[in-house]
Amino acid sequence: MSQQKHQAFIALGSNIEPRDQYLRNAVKMVSNQGGRICQQSSIYETAPVGYVEQASFLNMVNEIETTLSSMELLAICQEIEQELGRVRTIDKGPRTVDLDILLFNNENSELKKLILPHPRMHERAFVLVPLCEIAPTLLHPTNGEKMVSLLRGLPEEALQDVKQWSEK
Repeated sequence: MSQQKHQAFIALGSNIEPRDQYLRNAVKMVSNQGGRICQQSSIYETAPVGYVEQASFLNMVNEIETTLSSMELLAICQEIEQELGRVRTIDKGPRTVDLDILLFNNENSELKKLILPHPRMHERAFVLVPLCEIAPTLLHPTNGEKMVSLLRGLPEEALQDVKQWSEK
């Protein structure tokens, strides 16, 4: 008997060196524990949002296929963050790695620990740029808009803070 497969999109970010290595390790761990990676965006360097007195972030988005529930996937993501040394001292502050479930199938749910779709994804260029790279026509579960339309709706200055990253 086969288990049901789910589609999830996970945003990954890091702004503590070695940022790219933290992202690579997190991707590998998601692949080993969370599910099969179907698509992976490029890495983007982005300005911090909220608490701005910190280093720039590297961000990316992965699409995965998983047999886990959304809550099981959340637990795996939090374990990976912890294993890679994430410490939560300042809200939106520096972090070794951050994993956020953006979308899980077309779920629209609001639990204490997990809100789907991610409640602020449509406001964040650092999420929408890499997401649109791999799934531009994906529909937002609550408003039915294509991701590329949400991206086009962001202010120009927000997009200027998102640059494709390349290793030096």
